[in-house]
Amino acid sequence: MTPLIIAFAMYSRIPMPRVDWSEKNMRYAMCFFPVIGIVIAAAEYLCFFLCGKLALGTMFRSILLVLIPILITGGIHMDGFMDTMDALSSHAERERKLEILKDSHTGAFAILGCCVYLLAAAAVWSEVTEDMLLAILPGFVISRALSGIAVVSWKSARKNGLLYTFADGAHKIVVRTVLAVCLAAAAVFTIGMGGSAGAAAVAAAALVFLYYRLMSLHQFGGITGDLAGYFLQLCELAIPLAAVFAVRIGGVL
Repeated sequence: MTPLIIAFAMYSRIPMPRVDWSEKNMRYAMCFFPVIGIVIAAAEYLCFFLCGKLALGTMFRSILLVLIPILITGGIHMDGFMDTMDALSSHAERERKLEILKDSHTGAFAILGCCVYLLAAAAVWSEVTEDMLLAILPGFVISRALSGIAVVSWKSARKNGLLYTFADGAHKIVVRTVLAVCLAAAAVFTIGMGGSAGAAAVAAAALVFLYYRLMSLHQFGGITGDLAGYFLQLCELAIPLAAVFAVRIGGVL
């Protein structure tokens, strides 16, 4: 249970017992990253169900659905998204961009990026209907499985930091295998239950993952914890967006 506790302690705000973060205990922590996605998906489904039972407005419901992942994770991924927005918007040299990622100050582009993201996410979730949920909610598992695979498979931009610690201490073969199984299971479930919307959601996740790979290598020379958060946020916006468009386009055709 210790690797599970470490994963939840690091990537969520859910209270966990205190454990020793030793090299041995951290070897398999990334295996449990997708489990946090299951918790978020369950909370999202419960929120959607309760809002329907209480006849709450669409905007109220969509804002709650946007806030739930941030509240459960403590905003750790949004923090990475904002830092990356500052770094990318600087158009500086690679080393300077890496410095910006480590800077604790929040720049104008980070704030603008966060505002645009939250508005876009609220707009997308306001279009989500109950029959789309099975094409969207597994995305919280897919995004984390992909992120974990990148951590143990791709080059780190720095030889320090939390992401490097997790990557360096992980049992890469076991972690990669477990995450690949989680990814495959979530993708099959999404497509099987979500139909064309599910296929569009999986395709969107794959495209964002490809962009993440190319961007991180070109702009930063590898990945960091902030870049991983940036990917996760983009992926979790692209998945419902693709599902909504797939359903709407299918309805028109």
